Amino acid sequence: MKIGVLGTGNMADALATHWARAGHEVLVGGRDERKARRLATRIGGGAGHGTLRAAAGFGEVVLAALPYAAGAEVVGELRAPLTGKALLDCANPVGPGFRLLTEGGPSAARRLASAAPGAHVVKAFNLCHEDVWRMTPPVFDGRPLAVPVCGDDETALARVHELVRDTGCEPVPGGGLDRAGLLEATAALFIGLWVAEQADVQAIAPPLAYASGPRAGSA
Repeated sequence: MKIGVLGTGNMADALATHWARAGHEVLVGGRDERKARRLATRIGGGAGHGTLRAAAGFGEVVLAALPYAAGAEVVGELRAPLTGKALLDCANPVGPGFRLLTEGGPSAARRLASAAPGAHVVKAFNLCHEDVWRMTPPVFDGRPLAVPVCGDDETALARVHELVRDTGCEPVPGGGLDRAGLLEATAALFIGLWVAEQADVQAIAPPLAYASGPRAGSA
């Protein structure tokens, strides 16, 4: 698969490294081409580098590893080369005090979809710190990390599910793009609990067998 990467930060580094190791063709694009070249060298696997526009035109899947504040503007400038592509959004619109910056408005993913209406936006990889995605693989207590994925286009979803598996994780269908805001709100909640309260959010939910209530005879 050909993967374009918009951005040269930590999430671009963590995810694209997995994909290059899995044998995908990667091209890193940035406003600063020197940073793009350095990241491509670090990723290895023959990863290329160039402009943001070059990365948008290169990939069958394009990772938008961009800050929330810049995402819609950058994607809007690239709407033509992004047409027909799977656009993978991993941004978290979380501000001071772990506040959800999109509250009362469209999700970050929806804003990208509005900026590039010909692209097929998919939301994933937003619930964990970039260093978790650097793990090879992210497995905890013998279980691969589950990654919720939201989107509307079946081909784009299938490609992103493949890329989730290439990180050593398991994709979980999260519904359509209308549910991406729930993922973003979950990230705001989790980050606040992890950072401010030092809480283990894995302890919040019961095991699947108990999701609809205790089993007969277990109370």
